[in-house]
Amino acid sequence: MKPGFEEIMNIRGRGMPADGEVTMTGQDPVFSARFKIGETTANILAGIGVAVTDIHEMKTGRRQQVAIDVRHAAATCQSSKYLSQPAPGGGWEPVPQSPSMLHMRSLTQPWQCKDGRWYLPHFNLPHLHDRVIGVLGCESNADAVAKAVAKWDSHDLEEAIAEARACGSIVRSNAEWLQHPHGKMLAGKPLVEVTKIGDSDPMPFPQGGRPLSGIKALDLTRILAGPIAARTLAENGADVLMITAKHLPQVPEHVMDTSHGKRSCFLNLTQPEDVATIKRLVRNADVFSQGYRPGIMDKHGLSPEQLAKERPGIIYVSISCYGHGGPFSNRGGWEQIGQSATGICLDNGDEHRPKLLPASACDYTTGYNGAYGVLLALARRAREGGSYHVRVSLCRSGMYIYKQGHVSYTDPEMGLSQDELDAISVESKGGHGTLKHLGPVLRMSETKPFWDKPSPVLGANPAQWLG
Repeated sequence: MKPGFEEIMNIRGRGMPADGEVTMTGQDPVFSARFKIGETTANILAGIGVAVTDIHEMKTGRRQQVAIDVRHAAATCQSSKYLSQPAPGGGWEPVPQSPSMLHMRSLTQPWQCKDGRWYLPHFNLPHLHDRVIGVLGCESNADAVAKAVAKWDSHDLEEAIAEARACGSIVRSNAEWLQHPHGKMLAGKPLVEVTKIGDSDPMPFPQGGRPLSGIKALDLTRILAGPIAARTLAENGADVLMITAKHLPQVPEHVMDTSHGKRSCFLNLTQPEDVATIKRLVRNADVFSQGYRPGIMDKHGLSPEQLAKERPGIIYVSISCYGHGGPFSNRGGWEQIGQSATGICLDNGDEHRPKLLPASACDYTTGYNGAYGVLLALARRAREGGSYHVRVSLCRSGMYIYKQGHVSYTDPEMGLSQDELDAISVESKGGHGTLKHLGPVLRMSETKPFWDKPSPVLGANPAQWLG
């Protein structure tokens, strides 16, 4: 068993699985990174497998074997990179990324401040890009950003960016983060928080079908962690309905890659009639997942406590960058900030500068953590009843990644071979045309995870449950 798996099982609270039930093969490094991306992700995916087995046992009386390959687990942390479409001359070619997105990603890097420290501003969505540029007062190119950041003290810049409701982080060491008030707060919390927030009668799983057949999940998230949590539920049989609005910025390749098995509708939180529709959907939902900043859901009557009254037995998922309860809890954030805050970015660099990981490990592990929490909460609801609040965050996931230790590598271009990728890829055909993409990599002996529908075009479905 990989180091760190016991921590995942402690969240479950039922001890370690029986010998031979879980098999993890392979080891890091898979990518050119100083952290165990594959082994860390494999631990969480194996935990998901055990949680699915718990549900399967409740439905059938039987347990099943769970298997995960470390290299396959690592591949899921950059799965949108492997998304491809038919090439005009035959074969496959990568789904293209927009030039504007490539430009913004080139700026979302560590830059040195006048006090010698490094700071990472986040530019990867248009509105966040504009807010950061507004604070820096410079043109949108690498040379201008470098010169502008160099005029700031790192702590002053961090506070100015937060005040502008933009995103960024000082590149901290892990020791510094663990001494920071927010890092101290997170260190006292489990990787996945599952809290009972209301009462209900026990709700047994429907008999027959797949592990999550009959489970309905509303997914109000976007861009990686939240969509991955809901996609994981879909690959085990849940009916997942994505809710977004036309005006919200998206990253097309991420939408295509994280929406397999789901349906999609447009509802706007600024429109009272659309909020009423969401509440109507909630009354028959089992899971409600959101990634908005604190206070937004409360304003619309969609807080955990409000929905637990509206729908006793609801499993409410909150996904954030910084987690709940500390001085940074009201700040937004993304993958790169999770890496920068917790020490990953600093340690992954060299003597010249910090360096981001070659995979979105904080995002994907946070998504899998969210799905794991939902599975545990659904099983607890079936046994004893209750409404539950599941909380996960990018920074807490980053702390778990860091805790697994460092690894050395020699090849600057490591990764999976094309044969390895082909072995775990599937093809699907839908509103985005024909796509080739990674399939579910977790292996279950009785209930094979799969997606029963292709990734939808956003807004393509009605705001209603199946059946």
